[in-house]
Amino acid sequence: MKYYLIAGEASGDLHASRLMMALKEQDPEADFRFYGGDQMQAAGGTMVKHYRELAYMGFVPVLLHLPTILRNMKQAKRDIVAWQPDVVILVDYPGFNLDIAKFVKQNTQIPVYYYISPKIWAWKEYRIKNIKRDVDELFSILPFEVEFFEGKHHYPIHYVGNPTADEVKEFLRNAETSKSAEAPEKKIIALLAGSRKQEIKDNLPSMIRAAKKFEKDYELVLAGAPSIDDAYYVQFITGTNVRLVKNKTYDLLAKAHAALVTSGTATLETALFRVPQVVCYETPLPQLIGWLRKKILKVKYVSLVNLIADKEVVRELVADSFTLENIENELEAILSGPKRDEMLKGYDDVWARLGKENAPRNAAKKMTSLLTGHV
Repeated sequence: MKYYLIAGEASGDLHASRLMMALKEQDPEADFRFYGGDQMQAAGGTMVKHYRELAYMGFVPVLLHLPTILRNMKQAKRDIVAWQPDVVILVDYPGFNLDIAKFVKQNTQIPVYYYISPKIWAWKEYRIKNIKRDVDELFSILPFEVEFFEGKHHYPIHYVGNPTADEVKEFLRNAETSKSAEAPEKKIIALLAGSRKQEIKDNLPSMIRAAKKFEKDYELVLAGAPSIDDAYYVQFITGTNVRLVKNKTYDLLAKAHAALVTSGTATLETALFRVPQVVCYETPLPQLIGWLRKKILKVKYVSLVNLIADKEVVRELVADSFTLENIENELEAILSGPKRDEMLKGYDDVWARLGKENAPRNAAKKMTSLLTGHV
């Protein structure tokens, strides 16, 4: 069968590539065409456009690049119609992908599957109407989404397990078999400042200033995002003792003692590696955003760790609570002592709630059975 996939950022590229490999196991004749990245390219098929040309975040960057975004959308729509795949599989990236879903539903008979459902439980809940109308099958990787979509909105979905949990387990298994006995000279505080330039610019300077207080006893190591050039980080780490590592986030987390993490998938990865963390997310107009967060956001938490656990396992310093003093105090509290132990116990609950293993294979099996009618 022919599969057309669209992933718009680094995490989507990773998850989509794993799904593609799992689809090949179920369908040896699988033919892929996609918007994606290097990892999808390595899985095989034809890349139409790299996600680097798609990933714009925030109102102003989106506005400035609107002609490019609209051109990419138009190209994708034309390409799907011309190639006539058996299914279009959309991976996260809802601003772009829900528009593609609407077009495909209105103009073709091609089924639309959504892998890694849009996080409308956080905000833009009104998008449920579009999803019900335009998406044939929704595949979730977060267990609490089942109650949201099925219980609240009466829209059936498939919870397939969490691919991040699978990836961490695989890494830890491989690390165990090829384990190096060498321990770092100093314990490590890891800095994970996001995968987009705006996130890094907003969060990294304060993270570095807060961690600097502990540099006598700890090594400060920054995880560089694969899509960001090393040169971009230089402006932030020049004159500091921060060491940059690229494409080795899991290696870093496997050795880290604690971490400062920008909200996103990285918070879950850090928890699954059992590294105590402080979630840091600076915003413009922090007092206003802090107020709006209480009024607009539909959920109590912003980190996946707390959302999955349904309680505060990790401290979230967001908007008006994002201050240098708060970051320093929370980091100090998790370097040793009861707060650290309590957080590690909370991580055990997160692992338990994630449940099913091998999310890409579960999703691929379900997708191919639905497409061939062998449900």
